[in-house]
Amino acid sequence: MKPSNVNRSLINFFFELGMLKKTPRSGFQFLGSGRQSVADHSFRVALIGYTLARLTPEVDAFKVVCLCLFHDVPEARMGDLNYVNKKYVRADENKAVGDLAETLPFGPEYKSLLEEYRGQETEEARLVHDADQLDLILELKEQNDLGNAYAGQWIRFALKRLKTPIARELAQETLHTDSAAWWFEGNDHWWVYPDGE
Repeated sequence: MKPSNVNRSLINFFFELGMLKKTPRSGFQFLGSGRQSVADHSFRVALIGYTLARLTPEVDAFKVVCLCLFHDVPEARMGDLNYVNKKYVRADENKAVGDLAETLPFGPEYKSLLEEYRGQETEEARLVHDADQLDLILELKEQNDLGNAYAGQWIRFALKRLKTPIARELAQETLHTDSAAWWFEGNDHWWVYPDGE
């Protein structure tokens, strides 16, 4: 890439990332409730991933966060294909990754991160996989708490996909925690004295 084109390529990349805010996670169509963009998902996955990395000895937390942030970037070009879509549609993720990488000054690193994530051979990649699944489990638990019985059934499958002990432990705690407890439980005074009187 010519140096004069680097800034333009980076700005194009930033605009492309904006597509993730407009790209819905398509599984919610089947669930019948809930809504999330790929960008919404990636943000919480990054924070979950950081948390898992901090709870796992000798793991590179920076790499985990980078893997989390980049794991769904190809969906800006391909869209989010859910499990039913994937039975009938084949997206060329390698082409999407390669085409974007050619335009970025850190293209080789971007490709390498996605290869590591897809390979699932490092502890960092496995933690990112589990952060991805924990975000789904949290979304499903919230929908289940709001009355969507299908969400509870979907959780069973997401639990089976978890790879690390820490993620399995946190997933079990999620199942026993009301999704509104963080703001509602034990805070009755907020409703009686909303201004802190």
